[in-house]
Amino acid sequence: MYANEKYPSKILQEAVEAIGSLPGVGSRSALRLALHLLGQPAENIHQFTAAINRLADDVHYCSQCQMIADSDTCAICADRTRDARTICVVESVRDVMSIEATGQYRGVYHVLGGIISPIDGIGPSDIRIKELVDRIRTTEQMISKIEIILALSGDVEGETTSLYIYRQIEGLGVKVSTLARGLGFGDDLEYADSLTLGRSLLARQPFKP
Repeated sequence: MYANEKYPSKILQEAVEAIGSLPGVGSRSALRLALHLLGQPAENIHQFTAAINRLADDVHYCSQCQMIADSDTCAICADRTRDARTICVVESVRDVMSIEATGQYRGVYHVLGGIISPIDGIGPSDIRIKELVDRIRTTEQMISKIEIILALSGDVEGETTSLYIYRQIEGLGVKVSTLARGLGFGDDLEYADSLTLGRSLLARQPFKP
């Protein structure tokens, strides 16, 4: 046995520890996955690891909205049929995917990359609020009647972030709205069902600080 007698191989132990570092994966699940991979043909394992390596080396973030992309501009921003006058502000890439799954939204996005959370040491300068303000100013020069949809979670951090953004853009002459509260207080967009989220988008209302 290997020195610590928990694993028969140090290589297996390192694989289990790597898999177990993923969120929501416990040590037993990590061991089960590692043993499953070990039972696969070597070619399958190499393809799996190559896909993971490409996440680190080849994925880009859209220069306009910060969505994940395979090139400088994501497929949504590059789509000329999308309404560039409507910008939906979200916390994460996962929120974009949740909204897109509803099929109810045809505007574009701005991914903040987080929300203001003093307890976690995250302030306004740590997320992409300045980039949003700059984007609005640039877009205004080309397009009139811009609407900003604040589609952030309904918890204290999300509300704080929405209010801060509103204060930064209220003088820019844009319409600011928020999701209708078919979503309960504290709900994350990621966990909302598509029907509820879609209706919340369609029934959005003016943001009230």
